[in-house]
Amino acid sequence: MKTFRKKPLRKASAKAQSAMEYLMTYGWAILIISVVLAALYQLGVFNPMTFAPKAPPGSCQVFRPNGPYTTSFINLEGICSGELPQYVAQFNGQNGYITVGSALPLSPSQITVCAWINPTVITGSRREIVGNDYTSSDSFFLSLNNNGNSEGDFWVHTTSGWQGPVVTPSAVPLNTWSFLCANWTGSNEYIYLNGRSVGSLGTSGTISLPIGVPIEIGADDENMQWWDGSIANVQIYNTSLSANEIQALYLEGIGGAPIRLQNLVGWWPLNGNANDYSGNGNNGQINGGVTFVSNWYSGYTPP
Repeated sequence: MKTFRKKPLRKASAKAQSAMEYLMTYGWAILIISVVLAALYQLGVFNPMTFAPKAPPGSCQVFRPNGPYTTSFINLEGICSGELPQYVAQFNGQNGYITVGSALPLSPSQITVCAWINPTVITGSRREIVGNDYTSSDSFFLSLNNNGNSEGDFWVHTTSGWQGPVVTPSAVPLNTWSFLCANWTGSNEYIYLNGRSVGSLGTSGTISLPIGVPIEIGADDENMQWWDGSIANVQIYNTSLSANEIQALYLEGIGGAPIRLQNLVGWWPLNGNANDYSGNGNNGQINGGVTFVSNWYSGYTPP
């Protein structure tokens, strides 16, 4: 009776040895290429928004043929269909902010404040986005606080004292673009995150309107509450926008144009400068560490 012996698996062994030799020869090259590709991805080279059309500074603005704060025959002019901005404002968290020298004609009973934000870090008690909580005659501010989880909060100062805050129930994420919006109806404060109402609070009194107190974007410099991160498309209205209108603003994206132009008192896209494109002439002045950057896409997901 014949006994059959299995032949050695020489071919399999040879293939395994060849694979190991290949990895030893080219493994470092593959690793280096992988690291380079990952770095390029982080820099946004492979981000599709890198190649998307960008709206240059001042490409969209409100035209008021009869002068600032007039409401007859006003309309948007230019590229106003929600293109991505070419630049956003980056604040260094130490001394950078933008001031608007004149007091805006706010309503004593209603206000809406909106901005796209990308916070880098929250330290201290809070980091202010926009407001004029500057003296005893202040009226409002929108900020991120540092109560443990970087909540968004909104305050108004009325004849009954400070009203608020109305607060987001969860943290506004760091290193991510979010749309934060808040309004006051005269009897309630509401706060919205990415177009969705996330908090409300009953209030009383009428708003305390400042006399000559500047609006500040990116800081309350009196209390050293400097913004650390980026801000874009700041809008202030002297009315209370509806939930549907705020949702519509969010869906326009970071380059979206304002609505309710008759109630728009200030619009700072921060697309390369601190100018006011509401047609009301409230141009901002840059102070300290504020720069306008074009490689801002990381952390932004179009609505």
